[in-house]
Amino acid sequence: MANIIWNTAVDLDEKVRLMREDARFEVADDASGVPELADIRSSVRAKKAPPTVPKVFLSNDCIFNCAYCGCRSGRDCARRYQSTPRELAELAVSEARRANRGIFLTSAIIRTPDYTQELMIETMKIIRGELNFQGYVHSKVMPGTAPELIHTAGLYADRLSVNIEVARSEGYKQIAKNKNKTNILGPMGSISRQIEAARAEASRFAPPFATSQTTQMMAGSSGEDDYTILRLSGALYRKYHLSRVYYTAFHYQDPAAGYEELPPMATPLWRVRRLYQADRLMQLYGFAAEEIVPEATPALQEDLDPKVAWALRNLHLFPVEVNRAGYEMLLRVPGIGVTYAKRIVKARQYCALSHDSLQALGVSLKRARHFIVCKGKYQGETCENPMRLHSILREGEDTTQTELTGTQTLRVC
Repeated sequence: MANIIWNTAVDLDEKVRLMREDARFEVADDASGVPELADIRSSVRAKKAPPTVPKVFLSNDCIFNCAYCGCRSGRDCARRYQSTPRELAELAVSEARRANRGIFLTSAIIRTPDYTQELMIETMKIIRGELNFQGYVHSKVMPGTAPELIHTAGLYADRLSVNIEVARSEGYKQIAKNKNKTNILGPMGSISRQIEAARAEASRFAPPFATSQTTQMMAGSSGEDDYTILRLSGALYRKYHLSRVYYTAFHYQDPAAGYEELPPMATPLWRVRRLYQADRLMQLYGFAAEEIVPEATPALQEDLDPKVAWALRNLHLFPVEVNRAGYEMLLRVPGIGVTYAKRIVKARQYCALSHDSLQALGVSLKRARHFIVCKGKYQGETCENPMRLHSILREGEDTTQTELTGTQTLRVC
C-alpha cells in the first residue's frame, strides 16, 4: 500500500455529508407466591430493539456499476471521495462515541475486492489497536473476497455482512452486471463456516472472531414475487445461519450507463414493511414461508399484515381458548406476540384468564378478540364471516406509507 495516491479533494465535513447520503443504499423470575397480573406484565418484557449504528464509508468511488447504487462507476454526478485507513478509523471512532453506539464500516470497491478488504482490515486494526475502541464493529465484506481476508476481518469485527441484493440469480444481469451468485454466496459461505469453526474452538486461548453475519435483499429488482423472496430468506437463514436479512425497496428512476434498456421502477414501501413482518414470523413465530405466502397466491397483501392474512386463510383453527392453547398456537393469534404469549402462559398457572385479565397483561384485544375465547366467552365478530373480518382487520392507508430503512426492527404481533 506504499504507493497509494489518496483523493484529498473532499474535506471531512463534505465526506461525512456524502457518507450519510450514500448510506441510503445500504436491526428468569425468582418471585414466590401467586403474583399479580401487573407483576407478570412487568417481569415478562420484550427485548429492546438494537440501536441503529452510524455507517462510514472508506470510498464512494466504485469499480462496479450496479444500477441501483449511488456509488456506481457509471454515475457522473457524484462527488467522489476516498479516505486513508487512519482517516476512516478516526472518523469511525468519533462517530461511534458521538452517537454512543457502535460503527458500521463499508465501502465501494476500490481496484479489486481483496484490495478494498485489505484497507478495511487496516482500518479496523487502527480502530482496535491504536484507538483502543472496544465497542461494536460491523464490517462489510466485498463480493468475491478471499477466505483468508475474511478470516482476518473477523478477528476485528463483531459482525460481517455481504449483500445478496437479488432474489433470483438472473437478476444480477439485469441490475448488477459485475456481481454473480458465486462472488456473493462464496464469501457468505466462508463467513458462516468460520463463525461456526470459531464457536466450536472457543476458548480463552483462541482469538475472538465475529459472532454473526447479515445480508441485504432488494424487493422488486427483477420482477420476483414475495414467495420467491421469503423462500430464499428462509434458505439463507438455514444454510448460512444468518442473524438477519434486511430488505430495501428497489428504486430505479434515472437512467444509468450500461442499463439503458432497464425501465424506471419503484417498489412501494409498504411491500418492504410486509417483508419485514413476514421475516419476523419465520424467525420468531415458527411460520414457514409457504404458510405466509402460498405459491398459488405469492404476493403479500397491502391492506393486511401477513399474520392476519394467514389467520383469515385458516379460520377453521379459530377461535382458540387462551387458557388451554399451546404456546405455539398462541403465537399464531393476531394481536398476540412473543412477549404476550409468554405472559399468558405464565399467568394462567395461577388463574383462569378472562378478556379483562388479558388487558391487564397488556394484550390489545383490537385484533385478538376475533380469534380467542376466554373461559368459554367470545367477544369478536364470528369467524364464519371472513369477508366481515377482512373489512374489520384491514389496515388504512396511513399505516402503509411509513418509510423504512434497512436497520429498522418492526413489531409483529
